[in-house]
Amino acid sequence: MSRGRAPTAAKAEFDKYDYYRRAVQAPDVDVRFIRDAYKELRRREPGSLREDFCGTFSICCEWVKLGQRYEAYGVDLDAEPIFYGLTHYMPGLDGSQRERVRVQRDNVLNPDLPRTDVVCAMNFSHYIFKDRGVMKSYFHNCLSTLKPGGILLVDCFGGSQCQEANEDVIAHKGFKYYWEQESFDPVSANATFHIHFKRDGEKRREKVFSYDWRMWTIPELREMMAEAGFRKTHVYWEGTTRAGTGNGVFNRSETGEECQAWVAYIVGEK
Repeated sequence: MSRGRAPTAAKAEFDKYDYYRRAVQAPDVDVRFIRDAYKELRRREPGSLREDFCGTFSICCEWVKLGQRYEAYGVDLDAEPIFYGLTHYMPGLDGSQRERVRVQRDNVLNPDLPRTDVVCAMNFSHYIFKDRGVMKSYFHNCLSTLKPGGILLVDCFGGSQCQEANEDVIAHKGFKYYWEQESFDPVSANATFHIHFKRDGEKRREKVFSYDWRMWTIPELREMMAEAGFRKTHVYWEGTTRAGTGNGVFNRSETGEECQAWVAYIVGEK
C-alpha cells in the first residue's frame, strides 16, 4: 500500500477562530481604545472589565496585559468558543495574568454578573437582541452591574450599503475573507450576514459564521441607553483618510459623515 505524502499542517486543519481573529479582530487595539475612552471620561485609570458575548474572550486576555491592576471577566452562553479561548489564548498569558481572567458560561441578562468599571459588547454581538424591550433590559443590566462611575461601550455599524444584499472581499496573506449581507428587511430592520473564507489553493468555505441581527441605529441605541438610566452617552466616530476610507482613529463627535458603510462606538456613562 502506498503511503503517499502526508498533508501539511496548514492544509490538514482549518481553525475558524484563528482566521476570524486574523481577519476581523484587533483585541490589542480594542483594549487600548477602551482604556483611553474610560480615562478621557472619568479622569482616572480603569481596573476591571467585563466582556459580554465574549466568545473566545480575546479582549479579556489582552486587557490583563495592560498592567497588574487590570482584571477581566468574560460572559458567553456558547461553550465552544470559551473552550477555544481556554486552550489557545489562556496558555499565552503568564501566571499573574491568568489569575486575573475569569470566564463564565452565562446569560448577559443575568443580574448577578460581576460588577466592573467597564462593560463592553463588541463585534456587534448585542444586535442579536431584536426587541427594544430586551435591548433596554440588557442596557439596564449593564448599568446595574457597573461600579460607580463605570462605562458601557458597544460598537455599531450601518450605512446605505447595509440596507441591501452585498458582499465584500478582503485579501489577507494566504487567504481571503468575505463579508456577505444576504438580506435586509426594511419593515423589521432585520438582516442576515455570513462570513466565508478561502485559503489559497482551496475552495471557498461557505458560511463559517452566520448572524441574524437587527440593524439598530445610533439614535435608537443612545435613546435606549438613556431610557435604561445612563446619565450621558457619547458617540466615537471614525476619521477618514484622504482616499475617503476609515483611518482607524475614533474620536467623540455629535456629527457623522454620510457613508455607504461605517463603524462607530457608543459609550454610556453611569
